[in-house]
Amino acid sequence: MNMATDPAKISPLTELLQRQRASYLAAPNPDYAIRKERLLRLKAALLKFQQPLVEALSQDYGHRSVDDSLISDIMPVVNNINYGLKNLKKWLKPSRRHAGILLAPAQVKVHYQPLGVIGIIVPWNFPVMLSIGPLVTAIAAGNHAMLKLSEFTPATNSVIKQLLAEVFEESHVAVVEGEADVAAQFSALPFDHLLFTGSTTVGRHVMRAAANNLTPVTLELGGKSPVIIAPDMPLEIAVERMIYGKCLNAGQICVAPDYVLCPKAKVAEFIQAYQTKFQAMYGAITHNKDYGSIINARQFERLLTVLEDAKAKGAKVSSASNDVIDSQHRKLATQLITDTTEDMLLMQEEIFGPLLPVIGYDSLDEAISYVNHRARPLALYVMSFDEASQQKILKQTHSGGVCINETVFHVAADDAPFGGIGPSGMGHYHGKEGFLTFSHAKTVLSRGRFNTGKFVHPPYGTFIQRMLMKLFLR
Repeated sequence: MNMATDPAKISPLTELLQRQRASYLAAPNPDYAIRKERLLRLKAALLKFQQPLVEALSQDYGHRSVDDSLISDIMPVVNNINYGLKNLKKWLKPSRRHAGILLAPAQVKVHYQPLGVIGIIVPWNFPVMLSIGPLVTAIAAGNHAMLKLSEFTPATNSVIKQLLAEVFEESHVAVVEGEADVAAQFSALPFDHLLFTGSTTVGRHVMRAAANNLTPVTLELGGKSPVIIAPDMPLEIAVERMIYGKCLNAGQICVAPDYVLCPKAKVAEFIQAYQTKFQAMYGAITHNKDYGSIINARQFERLLTVLEDAKAKGAKVSSASNDVIDSQHRKLATQLITDTTEDMLLMQEEIFGPLLPVIGYDSLDEAISYVNHRARPLALYVMSFDEASQQKILKQTHSGGVCINETVFHVAADDAPFGGIGPSGMGHYHGKEGFLTFSHAKTVLSRGRFNTGKFVHPPYGTFIQRMLMKLFLR
């Protein structure tokens, strides 16, 4: 690691990383009992601070549903800890591998060793789940960690700092705050692994900075995740299965449905079904406690700009509710948008909010082609009860993950990997795959007293060597 040694030139972040690395090297491979105890204490602290976290999240957003915060930010982390506690002993056990005749009588095992210090860059949309969630996996794998929290969630950050300080010394788990310049410095640190969750654009900068240190990265990005409604699917059921994924956190989710591909003759019916269901769920959204606000004025204005750009270029917009756009509380019902064109901002970037293009298609092949000619998404949602249609879409498309007749809930599957593909990310975490991401799989070959390796030593051309050549080179 190329870290400065002159104290006068060491930045506070570099100094923090050095202290973390020194602390890690003092006990580089904590046993199962230590890791279990750390996870239990983290769970206890999370449960203790759940009410302050919910209140802080709502403060940062202007308004955020209590249930949205519990269901999407806190419960997944508790479940993640429980799952890790249940499986950690099994994950830690060295894996026996086959040595083969050539290496006999050697023994080969793969040991899973902590990497060291993990950097975690956290976005603003789920600041609890996307900070403590990866931390749980890093701790389970035996690592230390530094978390860079978003500057857009200061109230939540304050609670997270209190929570973690009750469980860990700063030399074990540290919290870093600051604007974009701090994030840039953070991503340039020589971590042993760096996990970034955020936009594809920023992800490119993070990967470029990490490359200077040959730091391996896991990038959890986003993109335009489509919903394909197959011709067989009743629209009321399709809407019922996908609307929660679009309305949770007001659509500010990396795996939220970004656009809908619907049979062309059913587009108007889909919009009507969506409006009916939305109004049944939320009614008037301005004073509805179940419907959240856009995080800040900057994001709210961005969404309005994207919406106005679409209108100016000929798109038709139908609001899911009878409410006018509430600029004071930054509340925006789903805006269903048709007659879109590729030159609209709406169709060029991830929406990350309650705007929903609805695009008609003539055949399922056309819908599949539409998805395949665009950047591979983080998630793809299939609405169909026809197994042939389901399999056709699964086999002919690429995406980070898929839900059939559901949206977003695959992220909560503890026993399955989560990750993107191409512009939507690289690498996996969650569950066992997360443990493996934050571990080094170290192959260990061992021999006893009998040394078969001497049979291949020079001078070459012995009888045993000739027999080995005949046996293996065929």
